[in-house]
Amino acid sequence: MGEGLFSDLLVIDCASFVAGPGAATILSDFGARVIKIEPPGTGDSYRNLIKMRGEGIFDYFWTLTSRNKESLAIDIRQPAGRAVLETLIRKADVFLTNYPLPIRERLRLRAQDVTPLNPRLIYASVTPYGEVGPDSERTAYDSTAWWARSGLMAMVREEGSEVALSVPGMGDNPTSMSVYAAIVTALYKRQVTGKGSVVRSSLLANGLFANGCQVQASLCDLELLTRAPRGKRNPLTDTYVTGDGRTLLLALANPTREWPLAARAVEREDWLTDPRFSTPEARLANAGALNDLLEAIFGGQPWAHWDEVLAAAGLTYGLVATTTDHLSDPQIEANGLLPEIIDGMGLRTVDSPFQIEGEPKRPPRMAPAIGQHTRAILEEFGLTPAEIEALAAG
Repeated sequence: MGEGLFSDLLVIDCASFVAGPGAATILSDFGARVIKIEPPGTGDSYRNLIKMRGEGIFDYFWTLTSRNKESLAIDIRQPAGRAVLETLIRKADVFLTNYPLPIRERLRLRAQDVTPLNPRLIYASVTPYGEVGPDSERTAYDSTAWWARSGLMAMVREEGSEVALSVPGMGDNPTSMSVYAAIVTALYKRQVTGKGSVVRSSLLANGLFANGCQVQASLCDLELLTRAPRGKRNPLTDTYVTGDGRTLLLALANPTREWPLAARAVEREDWLTDPRFSTPEARLANAGALNDLLEAIFGGQPWAHWDEVLAAAGLTYGLVATTTDHLSDPQIEANGLLPEIIDGMGLRTVDSPFQIEGEPKRPPRMAPAIGQHTRAILEEFGLTPAEIEALAAG
């Protein structure tokens, strides 16, 4: 390894799925050595998620979250496996887990079980709902704890419509980012004090933060319901279908400046003096009529036309993109947001979403097979060939 800002860090990823392991992935992007602890044979249960998508599909879930990591397959329930884990913990800088609290207690993976082995260790804990309270021992996914429980699921829909299901990792990935931030903050504290820390985060806490504007409104005694339907909301912050079937999103948040620019861009300067549309209040009262007029105009030309026109006018707007659009997006390419995996035969992945000037990231490597690095790690940490064979035999 030996490359990157965090090349002197050893991280033990004793977690599953995404919220938590994603933080270790970001650390690995900047050079940290990450050893993934997996059960022998079956591996991390996250590996099974791809099977729900159908047979023969490349495991893109595992590829994203487990890049750069080494896989150590040991049974930490057994004395020999536990001994190996404790050896690693004594040398590690970060120990990360998101196992349910009852499982941590059975496996002796709680902070009070682990931190006495290494006073400089950063113990990072991720839970669905927090470590105290009536729901502390409940299991959850980001769909239930981050998306649904936070209020986001209820808010992101039009009045009278069904709630929208989240997409995989939608709350897990931003939660991992906050866990990464907590770990790095604790590493700075260790630099100042010489002592390790326990850092904690939850899917619920991150969901509330993501929905912070609406939650703060409720704290200020304002009840925000679902979004108003089309025709009753601001037509200048709405979606429109172009002539080639693409959808653009107008986001004209400064109508004093942008409404005249928009009217001229669509060649309807007469709207500026039309009493139905000349003021924000009038536009909202006549939102349905303005929606219809704009829909007809935008539907008359393809997206490429409107992309050029609206950009030239200096307006704020965007394409409602599909994930396949990203593969040929020149802006994404220019910023290197989908780097190539160096041993992936042309396969690319999604980069962690920030850069540090002067600190290049490690080129991403393929995610490991179950136990791919077990023997090499055990040899490195002092096990004899006989001990390694005994562990392999279970």
